Amino acid sequence: MKKALGISLLFMALTAVGQTAENDTIKHWKIGGTPSFTFNQVSLTNWAAGGKNSVAGTFLLNSYFNYSKNKIKWDNTIDMGYGLTKQGTDNMVKTEDKLYLTSKLGYQADGSKWYYTALMDFKTQFDVGYSDPPENTTKLSEFMAPAYLNLSLGMDYKPNDNFSVYLSPLTSKMTVVLDDSLSNAGAFGVKEGENLRSEFGASAKLLAKKANIVKNVDVSTRLDLFSNLKRPQNIDVDWELAFNMKVNSFLSAVATFNLIYDDDIKYVNAAKEEEGPRVQFKQLFGFGISYKFGQ
Repeated sequence: MKKALGISLLFMALTAVGQTAENDTIKHWKIGGTPSFTFNQVSLTNWAAGGKNSVAGTFLLNSYFNYSKNKIKWDNTIDMGYGLTKQGTDNMVKTEDKLYLTSKLGYQADGSKWYYTALMDFKTQFDVGYSDPPENTTKLSEFMAPAYLNLSLGMDYKPNDNFSVYLSPLTSKMTVVLDDSLSNAGAFGVKEGENLRSEFGASAKLLAKKANIVKNVDVSTRLDLFSNLKRPQNIDVDWELAFNMKVNSFLSAVATFNLIYDDDIKYVNAAKEEEGPRVQFKQLFGFGISYKFGQ
């Protein structure tokens, strides 16, 4: 039910953007993105060296819907991914799971590259995650548990479409945990039994991308920072770096690196004991089908 609701909301958002584009002059819109699918499979029969059969696949989509007219700029991005792997008779394990939506509306300050800006960030995942794969007995996360919604006002320095630095002294960060078992355990910083935690503070966001940094290699990066007013020294960090290496029009290699530090996310060790926050790191590399569209 929750997955269906998430897909419905995403479809409604895409439809709304499409309808707005039809109602306005299409020349003010830039729409594009890069969907990709990677797949690998290993099959062993009487293999003397040993091993397990395995199959894995990952879907990624990074797309944008940007509007620009006179002094107004409205940038929207959808970054999503989902991947699964299975070895032998083990349970299926997810290897990638993210849904990240951003909408940034800016009004240009007179004669400058700065914009008065309102920003909305939303992050969650699609599926259940477990702390003990492949046994999959201890739930760690699921759709809207957690979800993060950031609303902020600030200034955005945007000299061109490939670089921006956004600074906000007024940021509201909401952590949502809709799963009862996780909220009752006080996961992700919410109080036990509650589904919402609100924080107020300051934030910053850096976005940069470069096509053909070397031949047929595009690179992009995103850095999100948030500081709670009550504990300004504990800065939440979410940094992502992505490379898209083009082989031809349909084949490419994708490499992504993601580093996260959140003081409210506690590390659970192998003995299922909760420890303090840790730096989280994820690396993904895949070769498969990819297609770049748009301007």
